[in-house]
Amino acid sequence: MPIKSAAESVSVFASLESLFEQWIVSPIETLIFFDLAFWDNASGDLIQLPIVVVWLVTGALFFTFRFQFVNLRGFRHGIDCVRGRYSAPGGPGEITHFQALSAALSATVGLGNIAGVAFAVGIGGPGAVFWMIIGGLLGMTSKFAECTLGQRYRTIDDDGHVTGGPMVYLSRGLQEIGYATLGRVLAAVFAVMCIGASFGGGNMFQANQSFALIRTEIPAFATGAGQIGFGLVLVVLVGLVIVGGIRRIGEVASVLVPSMCLLYMICGVLILLTHASAVPQAFGLIIGKAFSFEAGVGGFVGTLIQGFRRAAFSNEAGVGSAAIAHSAAKTDEPIREGLVALLEPFIDTIIVCTTTALVIIVTGAWNDPNAGEGIAMTASAFATVFPWFPKVLTVIAVLFAFSTMISWSYYGERSWEYLFGKRSILIYQLIFLAFTFAGVVFQNADVVLNFGDLMILGMAFPNIAGVVLLAGMIKADLDSYFRRLAAGEFPTYASHLRS
Repeated sequence: MPIKSAAESVSVFASLESLFEQWIVSPIETLIFFDLAFWDNASGDLIQLPIVVVWLVTGALFFTFRFQFVNLRGFRHGIDCVRGRYSAPGGPGEITHFQALSAALSATVGLGNIAGVAFAVGIGGPGAVFWMIIGGLLGMTSKFAECTLGQRYRTIDDDGHVTGGPMVYLSRGLQEIGYATLGRVLAAVFAVMCIGASFGGGNMFQANQSFALIRTEIPAFATGAGQIGFGLVLVVLVGLVIVGGIRRIGEVASVLVPSMCLLYMICGVLILLTHASAVPQAFGLIIGKAFSFEAGVGGFVGTLIQGFRRAAFSNEAGVGSAAIAHSAAKTDEPIREGLVALLEPFIDTIIVCTTTALVIIVTGAWNDPNAGEGIAMTASAFATVFPWFPKVLTVIAVLFAFSTMISWSYYGERSWEYLFGKRSILIYQLIFLAFTFAGVVFQNADVVLNFGDLMILGMAFPNIAGVVLLAGMIKADLDSYFRRLAAGEFPTYASHLRS
Protein backbone atom coordinates (compact mmCIF):
# COMPACT_ATOMS: atom_id res chain seq x y z
CA MET A 1 0.00 0.00 0.00
CA PRO A 2 1.51 3.39 -0.93
CA ILE A 3 2.62 5.72 1.82
CA LYS A 4 0.48 8.84 1.60
CA SER A 5 1.77 11.03 4.42
CA ALA A 6 4.64 11.69 6.78
CA ALA A 7 2.53 10.23 9.60
CA GLU A 8 2.21 6.94 7.72
CA SER A 9 5.97 7.04 7.11
CA VAL A 10 6.61 7.32 10.84
CA SER A 11 4.31 4.33 11.39
CA VAL A 12 6.37 2.32 8.89
CA PHE A 13 9.59 3.37 10.66
CA ALA A 14 8.12 2.19 13.98
CA SER A 15 7.47 -1.23 12.46
CA LEU A 16 11.01 -1.37 11.10
CA GLU A 17 12.33 -0.41 14.53
CA SER A 18 10.43 -3.30 16.11
CA LEU A 19 11.87 -5.74 13.57
CA PHE A 20 15.36 -4.29 14.13
CA GLU A 21 15.10 -4.94 17.86
CA GLN A 22 13.66 -8.44 17.41
CA TRP A 23 15.92 -9.77 14.68
CA ILE A 24 19.19 -7.90 15.21
CA VAL A 25 19.60 -6.41 18.70
CA SER A 26 18.20 -9.32 20.74
CA PRO A 27 20.16 -12.09 18.98
CA ILE A 28 23.44 -10.12 19.23
CA GLU A 29 22.81 -9.45 22.92
CA THR A 30 22.24 -13.16 23.54
CA LEU A 31 25.37 -14.10 21.59
CA ILE A 32 28.05 -11.70 22.91
CA PHE A 33 26.73 -9.71 25.86
CA PHE A 34 26.07 -12.53 28.30
CA ASP A 35 26.41 -12.08 32.04
CA LEU A 36 28.20 -13.77 34.89
CA ALA A 37 25.43 -14.44 37.39
CA PHE A 38 25.68 -15.12 41.11
CA TRP A 39 23.39 -14.86 44.12
CA ASP A 40 23.58 -12.21 46.81
CA ASN A 41 22.83 -14.35 49.86
CA ALA A 42 22.08 -11.29 51.98
CA SER A 43 19.29 -10.00 49.76
CA GLY A 44 18.46 -13.12 47.79
CA ASP A 45 18.90 -11.19 44.53
CA LEU A 46 20.47 -12.53 41.35
CA ILE A 47 23.43 -10.31 40.44
CA GLN A 48 24.38 -10.12 36.78
CA LEU A 49 27.86 -8.93 35.81
CA PRO A 50 28.39 -8.40 32.05
CA ILE A 51 31.39 -10.42 30.93
CA VAL A 52 32.54 -7.62 28.63
CA VAL A 53 32.89 -5.24 31.59
CA VAL A 54 35.06 -7.81 33.40
CA TRP A 55 37.10 -8.23 30.20
CA LEU A 56 37.67 -4.48 29.75
CA VAL A 57 38.61 -3.84 33.37
CA THR A 58 40.89 -6.88 33.57
CA GLY A 59 42.64 -5.85 30.37
CA ALA A 60 43.08 -2.26 31.53
CA LEU A 61 44.51 -3.39 34.89
CA PHE A 62 46.91 -5.77 33.15
CA PHE A 63 48.19 -3.06 30.78
CA THR A 64 48.52 -0.50 33.58
CA PHE A 65 50.78 -2.76 35.65
CA ARG A 66 52.57 -4.32 32.64
CA PHE A 67 53.61 -0.91 31.32
CA GLN A 68 54.40 0.45 34.79
CA PHE A 69 51.72 3.15 34.91
CA VAL A 70 52.64 4.73 31.60
CA ASN A 71 49.30 6.58 31.85
CA LEU A 72 50.93 8.73 34.55
CA ARG A 73 54.63 8.80 33.67
CA GLY A 74 54.03 9.40 29.97
CA PHE A 75 51.34 12.07 30.37
CA ARG A 76 53.57 15.16 30.11
CA HIS A 77 55.52 13.78 27.16
CA GLY A 78 52.26 13.01 25.36
CA ILE A 79 51.28 16.69 25.64
CA ASP A 80 54.66 17.75 24.21
CA CYS A 81 54.12 15.40 21.26
CA VAL A 82 50.68 16.86 20.53
CA ARG A 83 52.18 20.34 20.59
CA GLY A 84 54.55 19.27 17.81
CA ARG A 85 57.72 19.39 19.90
CA TYR A 86 59.00 16.11 18.40
CA SER A 87 57.28 16.27 15.00
CA ALA A 88 59.66 16.46 12.06
CA PRO A 89 58.13 18.13 8.99
CA GLY A 90 57.08 15.67 6.29
CA GLY A 91 57.00 12.54 8.43
CA PRO A 92 55.35 9.36 7.08
CA GLY A 93 51.57 9.33 7.39
CA GLU A 94 48.52 11.38 6.42
CA ILE A 95 47.69 13.61 9.42
CA THR A 96 49.48 15.32 12.32
CA HIS A 97 49.52 14.14 15.95
CA PHE A 98 47.02 16.87 16.76
CA GLN A 99 44.70 15.92 13.90
CA ALA A 100 44.91 12.24 14.86
CA LEU A 101 44.07 13.13 18.46
CA SER A 102 41.20 15.34 17.26
CA ALA A 103 39.85 12.69 14.89
CA ALA A 104 39.92 10.04 17.62
CA LEU A 105 38.42 12.44 20.16
CA SER A 106 35.70 13.40 17.70
CA ALA A 107 34.63 9.75 17.75
CA THR A 108 34.57 9.64 21.56
CA VAL A 109 33.68 13.18 22.65
CA GLY A 110 30.09 13.08 21.57
CA LEU A 111 26.68 12.37 22.93
CA GLY A 112 28.13 9.70 25.16
CA ASN A 113 29.55 12.58 27.19
CA ILE A 114 26.19 14.36 27.31
CA ALA A 115 23.49 11.69 27.07
CA GLY A 116 25.49 8.60 28.10
CA VAL A 117 26.64 10.12 31.39
CA ALA A 118 23.05 11.08 32.18
CA PHE A 119 21.95 7.49 31.55
CA ALA A 120 24.70 6.24 33.88
CA VAL A 121 23.78 8.62 36.71
CA GLY A 122 20.06 8.03 36.19
CA ILE A 123 20.43 4.25 36.38
CA GLY A 124 23.43 3.74 38.65
CA GLY A 125 23.23 6.91 40.76
CA PRO A 126 26.05 9.37 41.53
CA GLY A 127 28.36 6.51 42.55
CA ALA A 128 28.59 5.45 38.91
CA VAL A 129 30.63 8.61 38.26
CA PHE A 130 33.45 7.40 40.53
CA TRP A 131 33.78 4.13 38.64
CA MET A 132 33.54 6.02 35.36
CA ILE A 133 36.57 8.10 36.39
CA ILE A 134 38.51 4.99 37.46
CA GLY A 135 37.61 3.42 34.13
CA GLY A 136 38.97 6.50 32.38
CA LEU A 137 42.29 6.41 34.26
CA LEU A 138 42.82 2.72 33.57
CA GLY A 139 41.63 3.16 30.00
CA MET A 140 44.49 5.56 29.30
CA THR A 141 46.88 2.59 29.31
CA SER A 142 44.65 0.45 27.12
CA LYS A 143 44.47 3.29 24.61
CA PHE A 144 48.27 3.65 24.68
CA ALA A 145 48.80 -0.03 23.94
CA GLU A 146 46.36 -0.38 21.05
CA CYS A 147 47.38 2.88 19.34
CA THR A 148 51.06 1.99 19.59
CA LEU A 149 50.30 -1.26 17.78
CA GLY A 150 48.16 0.60 15.25
CA GLN A 151 51.23 2.62 14.28
CA ARG A 152 53.68 -0.29 14.46
CA TYR A 153 51.82 -2.50 11.99
CA ARG A 154 50.20 0.02 9.67
CA THR A 155 50.72 -0.20 5.92
CA ILE A 156 51.23 2.76 3.55
CA ASP A 157 50.57 2.28 -0.15
CA ASP A 158 52.19 4.15 -3.04
CA ASP A 159 49.56 6.90 -2.87
CA GLY A 160 50.30 7.55 0.82
CA HIS A 161 47.03 5.85 1.84
CA VAL A 162 47.36 4.39 5.35
CA THR A 163 45.64 1.21 6.52
CA GLY A 164 45.96 0.38 10.18
CA GLY A 165 44.11 -0.62 13.31
CA PRO A 166 43.30 -3.84 15.17
CA MET A 167 42.34 -5.78 12.03
CA VAL A 168 45.90 -5.14 10.78
CA TYR A 169 47.92 -5.60 13.97
CA LEU A 170 45.92 -8.63 15.06
CA SER A 171 46.64 -10.43 11.78
CA ARG A 172 50.24 -9.24 11.20
CA GLY A 173 51.35 -8.98 14.82
CA LEU A 174 50.09 -12.39 15.92
CA GLN A 175 51.56 -13.95 12.79
CA GLU A 176 54.97 -12.65 13.87
CA ILE A 177 54.76 -14.50 17.19
CA GLY A 178 53.44 -17.75 15.70
CA TYR A 179 49.66 -17.34 15.99
CA ALA A 180 48.79 -16.66 12.34
CA THR A 181 45.45 -18.49 12.29
CA LEU A 182 44.31 -16.97 15.58
CA GLY A 183 45.34 -13.55 14.31
CA ARG A 184 43.28 -13.87 11.13
CA VAL A 185 40.22 -15.02 13.08
CA LEU A 186 40.48 -12.23 15.67
CA ALA A 187 41.04 -9.63 12.93
CA ALA A 188 37.95 -10.77 11.03
CA VAL A 189 35.78 -10.80 14.15
CA PHE A 190 36.99 -7.33 15.07
CA ALA A 191 36.29 -5.97 11.60
CA VAL A 192 32.73 -7.31 11.65
CA MET A 193 32.09 -5.86 15.11
CA CYS A 194 33.65 -2.52 14.12
CA ILE A 195 31.40 -2.22 11.08
CA GLY A 196 28.38 -2.90 13.27
CA ALA A 197 29.62 -0.40 15.87
CA SER A 198 30.04 2.26 13.21
CA PHE A 199 26.40 1.77 12.27
CA GLY A 200 25.19 1.70 15.88
CA GLY A 201 26.93 3.64 18.66
CA GLY A 202 29.01 5.70 16.25
CA ASN A 203 26.06 6.65 14.06
CA MET A 204 22.49 5.68 15.05
CA PHE A 205 22.84 6.67 18.70
CA GLN A 206 24.36 10.03 17.76
CA ALA A 207 21.63 10.78 15.22
CA ASN A 208 18.90 9.59 17.57
CA GLN A 209 19.90 11.68 20.57
CA SER A 210 20.69 14.82 18.57
CA PHE A 211 17.23 14.67 16.99
CA ALA A 212 15.65 14.10 20.42
CA LEU A 213 17.06 17.44 21.53
CA ILE A 214 16.31 19.23 18.26
CA ARG A 215 12.70 18.06 18.42
CA THR A 216 12.33 19.41 21.95
CA GLU A 217 13.90 22.80 21.28
CA ILE A 218 12.55 23.43 17.78
CA PRO A 219 8.83 22.49 17.60
CA ALA A 220 8.85 22.51 13.79
CA PHE A 221 10.88 19.29 13.88
CA ALA A 222 8.40 17.53 16.18
CA THR A 223 6.25 16.51 13.20
CA GLY A 224 6.71 13.49 10.99
CA ALA A 225 7.79 15.72 8.11
CA GLY A 226 10.29 17.52 10.36
CA GLN A 227 11.72 14.20 11.51
CA ILE A 228 12.22 12.99 7.95
CA GLY A 229 13.63 16.36 6.87
CA PHE A 230 16.19 16.43 9.68
CA GLY A 231 17.24 12.89 8.82
CA LEU A 232 17.78 13.75 5.17
CA VAL A 233 19.77 16.91 5.95
CA LEU A 234 22.00 14.99 8.36
CA VAL A 235 22.57 12.29 5.73
CA VAL A 236 23.68 14.90 3.18
CA LEU A 237 26.05 16.69 5.58
CA VAL A 238 27.68 13.47 6.79
CA GLY A 239 27.98 12.22 3.23
CA LEU A 240 29.78 15.36 2.08
CA VAL A 241 32.54 14.85 4.66
CA ILE A 242 33.06 11.09 4.64
CA VAL A 243 33.75 10.92 0.90
CA GLY A 244 36.91 12.97 1.57
CA GLY A 245 38.53 10.26 3.72
CA ILE A 246 40.73 10.70 6.80
CA ARG A 247 42.35 13.93 5.58
CA ARG A 248 38.96 15.66 5.32
CA ILE A 249 37.77 14.11 8.58
CA GLY A 250 40.98 15.19 10.35
CA GLU A 251 40.62 18.75 9.05
CA VAL A 252 36.98 19.05 10.13
CA ALA A 253 37.55 17.35 13.48
CA SER A 254 40.57 19.52 14.34
CA VAL A 255 38.28 22.56 14.14
CA LEU A 256 35.01 21.18 15.51
CA VAL A 257 36.24 19.13 18.47
CA PRO A 258 38.43 21.72 20.27
CA SER A 259 35.89 24.51 19.75
CA MET A 260 32.91 22.43 20.86
CA CYS A 261 34.79 21.02 23.86
CA LEU A 262 35.79 24.52 24.90
CA LEU A 263 32.26 25.88 24.51
CA TYR A 264 30.72 22.96 26.38
CA MET A 265 33.29 23.12 29.18
CA ILE A 266 32.87 26.90 29.61
CA CYS A 267 29.13 26.45 29.97
CA GLY A 268 29.57 23.52 32.37
CA VAL A 269 32.05 25.42 34.53
CA LEU A 270 29.69 28.40 34.68
CA ILE A 271 26.96 26.08 35.99
CA LEU A 272 29.33 24.69 38.62
CA LEU A 273 30.43 28.18 39.67
CA THR A 274 26.81 29.13 40.35
CA HIS A 275 26.57 26.01 42.54
CA ALA A 276 30.09 26.27 43.97
CA SER A 277 28.97 25.48 47.50
CA ALA A 278 27.32 22.25 46.31
CA VAL A 279 30.35 20.90 44.40
CA PRO A 280 32.17 19.44 47.47
CA GLN A 281 28.93 17.79 48.53
CA ALA A 282 28.55 16.37 45.01
CA PHE A 283 32.02 14.81 45.17
CA GLY A 284 31.17 13.42 48.58
CA LEU A 285 27.99 11.91 47.15
CA ILE A 286 29.90 10.42 44.21
CA ILE A 287 32.50 8.76 46.48
CA GLY A 288 29.99 7.73 49.14
CA LYS A 289 27.55 6.16 46.71
CA ALA A 290 30.38 4.43 44.82
CA PHE A 291 30.92 2.15 47.82
CA SER A 292 27.37 2.11 49.14
CA PHE A 293 25.64 -1.16 49.93
CA GLU A 294 22.31 0.50 50.75
CA ALA A 295 20.69 -1.50 47.94
CA GLY A 296 22.73 -4.62 48.77
CA VAL A 297 25.59 -6.16 46.84
CA GLY A 298 23.43 -6.09 43.74
CA GLY A 299 23.04 -2.31 44.00
CA PHE A 300 26.78 -1.84 44.44
CA VAL A 301 27.59 -4.06 41.44
CA GLY A 302 24.96 -2.25 39.38
CA THR A 303 26.58 1.11 40.16
CA LEU A 304 30.03 -0.20 39.30
CA ILE A 305 28.81 -1.72 36.02
CA GLN A 306 27.12 1.49 34.91
CA GLY A 307 30.27 3.51 35.60
CA PHE A 308 32.64 1.21 33.73
CA ARG A 309 30.15 0.63 30.92
CA ARG A 310 29.68 4.37 30.33
CA ALA A 311 33.43 4.98 30.53
CA ALA A 312 34.06 2.30 27.92
CA PHE A 313 31.33 3.59 25.63
CA SER A 314 32.54 7.15 26.05
CA ASN A 315 36.32 6.82 25.64
CA GLU A 316 36.35 3.46 23.79
CA ALA A 317 39.60 2.43 25.50
CA GLY A 318 40.21 -1.25 24.90
CA VAL A 319 37.87 -1.58 21.94
CA GLY A 320 40.57 -0.63 19.42
CA SER A 321 38.69 2.01 17.43
CA ALA A 322 41.10 4.90 18.05
CA ALA A 323 44.02 2.85 16.75
CA ILE A 324 42.52 3.17 13.27
CA ALA A 325 42.76 6.98 13.37
CA HIS A 326 46.14 7.10 15.11
CA SER A 327 47.67 4.72 12.58
CA ALA A 328 47.41 7.56 10.03
CA ALA A 329 49.47 10.03 12.09
CA LYS A 330 52.74 11.38 10.70
CA THR A 331 55.44 9.75 12.81
CA ASP A 332 58.06 7.03 12.62
CA GLU A 333 57.86 6.31 16.37
CA PRO A 334 54.87 4.08 17.28
CA ILE A 335 55.38 4.61 21.02
CA ARG A 336 55.11 8.37 20.52
CA GLU A 337 51.66 8.04 18.98
CA GLY A 338 50.62 5.74 21.81
CA LEU A 339 51.61 8.44 24.31
CA VAL A 340 49.53 10.97 22.36
CA ALA A 341 46.57 8.59 22.41
CA LEU A 342 46.59 8.07 26.17
CA LEU A 343 45.47 11.69 26.55
CA GLU A 344 42.08 10.85 25.04
CA PRO A 345 40.43 9.07 27.99
CA PHE A 346 41.70 11.83 30.27
CA ILE A 347 40.09 14.56 28.16
CA ASP A 348 36.99 12.58 27.28
CA THR A 349 36.10 10.88 30.54
CA ILE A 350 37.93 12.57 33.40
CA ILE A 351 37.33 16.13 32.19
CA VAL A 352 34.27 16.25 29.92
CA CYS A 353 32.20 13.40 31.38
CA THR A 354 32.92 14.40 34.98
CA THR A 355 31.84 17.98 34.23
CA THR A 356 28.54 16.70 32.83
CA ALA A 357 28.00 14.44 35.82
CA LEU A 358 28.71 17.21 38.33
CA VAL A 359 26.26 19.55 36.59
CA ILE A 360 23.56 16.86 36.70
CA ILE A 361 24.21 16.20 40.39
CA VAL A 362 24.60 19.75 41.75
CA THR A 363 21.42 20.90 39.99
CA GLY A 364 19.46 17.93 41.33
CA ALA A 365 18.43 16.80 37.84
CA TRP A 366 19.61 13.24 38.52
CA ASN A 367 16.95 12.87 41.22
CA ASP A 368 14.17 14.81 39.46
CA PRO A 369 11.50 12.57 37.87
CA ASN A 370 10.52 15.44 35.58
CA ALA A 371 14.02 15.88 34.16
CA GLY A 372 13.66 13.03 31.69
CA GLU A 373 16.51 10.70 30.76
CA GLY A 374 19.60 10.81 28.60
CA ILE A 375 20.23 14.08 26.86
CA ALA A 376 16.94 15.51 28.14
CA MET A 377 18.24 15.17 31.72
CA THR A 378 21.45 17.03 30.83
CA ALA A 379 19.49 19.78 29.09
CA SER A 380 17.20 20.07 32.09
CA ALA A 381 20.19 20.37 34.43
CA PHE A 382 21.73 23.21 32.42
CA ALA A 383 18.36 24.96 32.10
CA THR A 384 18.04 25.30 35.88
CA VAL A 385 20.66 28.05 35.73
CA PHE A 386 20.36 29.33 32.18
CA PRO A 387 16.84 28.82 30.78
CA TRP A 388 18.17 29.57 27.31
CA PHE A 389 20.97 27.04 27.54
CA PRO A 390 19.15 24.02 26.03
CA LYS A 391 19.25 25.88 22.71
CA VAL A 392 23.04 26.26 23.01
CA LEU A 393 23.28 22.63 24.08
CA THR A 394 21.29 21.71 21.00
CA VAL A 395 23.98 23.23 18.78
CA ILE A 396 26.78 21.60 20.78
CA ALA A 397 25.05 18.22 20.80
CA VAL A 398 24.41 18.20 17.06
CA LEU A 399 28.03 19.16 16.32
CA PHE A 400 29.33 16.58 18.79
CA ALA A 401 27.13 13.98 17.13
CA PHE A 402 28.27 15.06 13.67
CA SER A 403 31.97 14.85 14.56
CA THR A 404 31.48 11.42 16.11
CA MET A 405 29.64 10.13 13.07
CA ILE A 406 32.25 11.22 10.55
CA SER A 407 35.08 9.64 12.54
CA TRP A 408 33.23 6.38 13.07
CA SER A 409 32.46 6.24 9.37
CA TYR A 410 36.22 6.09 8.81
CA TYR A 411 36.64 3.31 11.37
CA GLY A 412 33.93 1.22 9.78
CA GLU A 413 35.20 1.99 6.29
CA ARG A 414 38.70 0.73 7.06
CA SER A 415 37.24 -2.47 8.54
CA TRP A 416 34.98 -2.89 5.53
CA GLU A 417 37.99 -2.43 3.23
CA TYR A 418 39.89 -5.09 5.19
CA LEU A 419 37.11 -7.62 4.66
CA PHE A 420 35.77 -6.76 1.22
CA GLY A 421 38.40 -4.67 -0.56
CA LYS A 422 38.81 -1.03 -1.50
CA ARG A 423 36.49 -1.16 -4.52
CA SER A 424 33.43 -1.86 -2.36
CA ILE A 425 33.81 1.16 -0.04
CA LEU A 426 30.93 3.02 -1.71
CA ILE A 427 28.57 0.22 -0.64
CA TYR A 428 29.65 0.71 2.98
CA GLN A 429 29.19 4.48 2.76
CA LEU A 430 25.63 4.10 1.45
CA ILE A 431 24.74 1.63 4.21
CA PHE A 432 26.27 3.97 6.80
CA LEU A 433 24.11 6.86 5.57
CA ALA A 434 21.03 4.61 5.69
CA PHE A 435 21.74 3.94 9.37
CA THR A 436 22.15 7.69 9.91
CA PHE A 437 18.60 8.18 8.69
CA ALA A 438 17.37 5.19 10.72
CA GLY A 439 18.86 6.69 13.89
CA VAL A 440 16.70 9.78 13.41
CA VAL A 441 13.43 7.98 12.68
CA PHE A 442 13.83 5.25 15.32
CA GLN A 443 12.41 6.73 18.53
CA ASN A 444 13.17 4.05 21.14
CA ALA A 445 16.43 5.32 22.62
CA ASP A 446 16.99 2.11 24.60
CA VAL A 447 17.05 -0.01 21.44
CA VAL A 448 19.54 2.32 19.78
CA LEU A 449 21.69 2.60 22.92
CA ASN A 450 21.77 -1.17 23.46
CA PHE A 451 22.73 -1.87 19.85
CA GLY A 452 25.52 0.72 20.08
CA ASP A 453 26.82 -0.73 23.34
CA LEU A 454 26.70 -4.28 22.06
CA MET A 455 28.75 -3.66 18.96
CA ILE A 456 31.28 -1.21 20.43
CA LEU A 457 31.93 -3.20 23.58
CA GLY A 458 31.96 -6.43 21.56
CA MET A 459 35.03 -5.14 19.71
CA ALA A 460 36.94 -5.46 22.98
CA PHE A 461 36.94 -9.27 22.97
CA PRO A 462 39.26 -9.84 19.99
CA ASN A 463 41.18 -6.59 20.50
CA ILE A 464 42.25 -7.07 24.12
CA ALA A 465 43.06 -10.75 23.53
CA GLY A 466 45.49 -9.78 20.77
CA VAL A 467 47.01 -6.80 22.59
CA VAL A 468 47.71 -8.94 25.67
CA LEU A 469 49.60 -11.43 23.48
CA LEU A 470 51.62 -8.57 21.95
CA ALA A 471 52.23 -6.77 25.27
CA GLY A 472 55.84 -8.00 25.57
CA MET A 473 56.69 -6.37 22.26
CA ILE A 474 55.09 -3.09 23.34
CA LYS A 475 56.99 -3.14 26.66
CA ALA A 476 60.34 -3.63 24.92
CA ASP A 477 59.62 -0.74 22.53
CA LEU A 478 58.45 1.47 25.41
CA ASP A 479 61.61 0.87 27.46
CA SER A 480 63.77 1.58 24.41
CA TYR A 481 61.87 4.80 23.65
CA PHE A 482 62.23 6.22 27.16
CA ARG A 483 65.94 5.33 27.22
CA ARG A 484 66.48 7.24 23.98
CA LEU A 485 64.35 10.14 25.23
CA ALA A 486 66.40 10.38 28.44
CA ALA A 487 69.61 10.30 26.39
CA GLY A 488 68.41 13.26 24.31
CA GLU A 489 68.41 11.30 21.05
CA PHE A 490 65.19 12.86 19.73
CA PRO A 491 65.49 16.25 18.02
CA THR A 492 62.98 18.89 19.06
CA TYR A 493 61.18 21.41 16.89
CA ALA A 494 59.09 24.55 17.37
CA SER A 495 56.52 23.82 20.06
CA HIS A 496 53.29 24.54 18.30
CA LEU A 497 50.44 22.69 16.59
CA ARG A 498 51.49 21.78 13.06
CA SER A 499 48.96 21.66 10.26
